Amino acid sequence: MSMLNETHDPALQSWVASANVAGCDFPIQNLPFASFKRKGSSEALRCGVAIGDQILDLKALAALGALQGEAQRAAEAGAQTQLNTLMGLGPQVWSALRLALSRGLRTGAAQQGVWQACLVPQAEAEFGLPARIGDYTDFYTSIYHATNIGKQFRPDNPLLPNYQWIPIGYHGRSSSIVVSGQPFKRPVGQTKAPDAAQPTVKASARMDIELELGVFIGTSNALGDPVAITEAEDHVFGLCLLNDWSARDIQPWEYQPLGPFLAKNFASHISPWIVTMEALAPYRTAFVRPEGDPQPLPYLNSAHNREAGALDIHLAVDLQTSQMRAAGDKPVQITSTNYRHAYWTVAQMVAHHTVGGCNLQPGDLLGTGTLSGPSLDQAAALIELTTGGKNPISLPNGETRTWLEDGDSIVLRGWCEKPGAARIGFGECEGTLLPARKL
Repeated sequence: MSMLNETHDPALQSWVASANVAGCDFPIQNLPFASFKRKGSSEALRCGVAIGDQILDLKALAALGALQGEAQRAAEAGAQTQLNTLMGLGPQVWSALRLALSRGLRTGAAQQGVWQACLVPQAEAEFGLPARIGDYTDFYTSIYHATNIGKQFRPDNPLLPNYQWIPIGYHGRSSSIVVSGQPFKRPVGQTKAPDAAQPTVKASARMDIELELGVFIGTSNALGDPVAITEAEDHVFGLCLLNDWSARDIQPWEYQPLGPFLAKNFASHISPWIVTMEALAPYRTAFVRPEGDPQPLPYLNSAHNREAGALDIHLAVDLQTSQMRAAGDKPVQITSTNYRHAYWTVAQMVAHHTVGGCNLQPGDLLGTGTLSGPSLDQAAALIELTTGGKNPISLPNGETRTWLEDGDSIVLRGWCEKPGAARIGFGECEGTLLPARKL
């Protein structure tokens, strides 16, 4: 499990000057991973580490042979197209690489002269999926989101009786998970009005966002061997931003009795950068259940999870309409929340996912589910913010939104900050909705 060490020292500065700017997402205390290449080039994708506004090219760094032992082994794994091999090496190797990179990027480091040639400006890069995602599972870890949705469909019984006992989730699809910046078409599917005699096939008219975090699995477990909650975080490489778009008019007709299908499988966006669990160590906080709620069953409970299983991650959603874009207006924030409000932790998600014997693999992705907070201004989906479409959001330019319109762009942001620790961020996760295909 990640603990505080010299890499978290808030006084550390980097010889990459942009990493020392106040408010920077990628100071030397962060060092997140991505897969990238230079824009417009025929280069192969390879993995890199963010430092300020630069990317440290792990392929170029590994070729120098300047690291030692496990750190060099990790850099060579990171020289590949995606992070799966590095993810599978485990926390000891990940930590060795982080320490070597931290020491080599610090102000005054002897490596500066050689490592500078391994830097690529982020402005000159394009990104691929950071890992080959074999499987995707979406959870439902915000009790506030579950309750808000339940109130709209089951006013007398908004929270189903199993919610406080079991981390609810469903197996999704991985083929349509895309990296930030890739536009996508409005989905088409069956919908049925309550008074209609039969359903129709049409483009969704109720497109929604879902502000989530993605959890990337690192080391695998064997088929049939569950991961104990005390070991669960050792199997997690890191976290990213995740927008799991939803077609709210397709979903209610199709999801009974088996769950989401076309309403969710057309696209999900993730941010290119994966922030490691070790980088998040200063932002751990206690996991506390409200008084009177049942405590987790033994396989979902541990002293470490109670003391430090939650993560204090600020999250926000910005919206830019096509009209705003044409006028040169910047995106505006429509909601903000925090991951510490989640009812189930990362460790509990992994422990429950594997308790039946499921074998997770390096690069598998778990979604936290929509991370709404305790008040409606912290709601993480339009269906909550607009109370099912009844109360449109007013934008500064006079436009309103109930559901997303063609041309709308959504930007997710995430960051951690508190006194006594360096601020770190997740970058951005952006996606733009295009018109549906012609029917």
